[in-house]
Amino acid sequence: MDTLQITRPAPGVAQVLMNRPAVFNAFGEAMIGELDAAFAQLAQDTAVRVVVLAGSGKHFSAGADLQWMQRASQAGHDWNLQDARRFAAMLARIEQSPKPTIARIQGAALGGGVGLACVCDIAIAADNASFAVSEAKFGIIPSVIGPYLLNAVGRRQARRLALSTTRIKAGEALAIGMVQQVVALDALDAAVQQAVADLLIGGPQAQVEIKRLYDQLPGGPVTAEARELTAQTIARVRGTDEAREGFAAFLAKRAASWNPHHTPQ
Repeated sequence: MDTLQITRPAPGVAQVLMNRPAVFNAFGEAMIGELDAAFAQLAQDTAVRVVVLAGSGKHFSAGADLQWMQRASQAGHDWNLQDARRFAAMLARIEQSPKPTIARIQGAALGGGVGLACVCDIAIAADNASFAVSEAKFGIIPSVIGPYLLNAVGRRQARRLALSTTRIKAGEALAIGMVQQVVALDALDAAVQQAVADLLIGGPQAQVEIKRLYDQLPGGPVTAEARELTAQTIARVRGTDEAREGFAAFLAKRAASWNPHHTPQ
């Protein structure tokens, strides 16, 4: 791929590295297409349990490439619609990944870079990270990333960030839920590795089921439909081979077969 590097740093782990450090990993049509293709491929790879999304160099992602946005401003409505749909499909591809995803964030995450942080299941930031939903500065709006930003920080904070375009530091991003952990820059890789290790302990099919179920659950009051969905889901999952192995491993005081610490008998 021209804009990404995909590596396997450890068994069960894939890292997707945005690799345009000269432009702070800003993305245009090429990177959007490659991110979509990469996450589609990794979703089907049975050897991959966890996917880490990272940016090379000093910054995670500056969001949309300004040359791409300039081309968009000069193009017609149909071109813009198809282009925006491709961006929306890429974000959905990452958010709907059946594998747990981790965003490894250092330096700046701006505009669409915030969207990339928000679509991952876990976002871990270095203490030098900063975040800005900056689209309004250019006379456009954070539309495609909007649903994911709202899911991460809530409606009122999302409006503040989008309207003001203010840049917030890692500590504030943690406080409002944009990221779940902040560590020193030199501890970032260790924190990501620990998150990966925690994820590898869980049953892989159970994690698929968790993501699928939680995508269907509405917020707010628990409805009869939600109760029935959860009951039907756990009743089905309890009868799987993975569940039987998990309970057997626990009772035998051994690591389950999917756990990297498992020792074959």
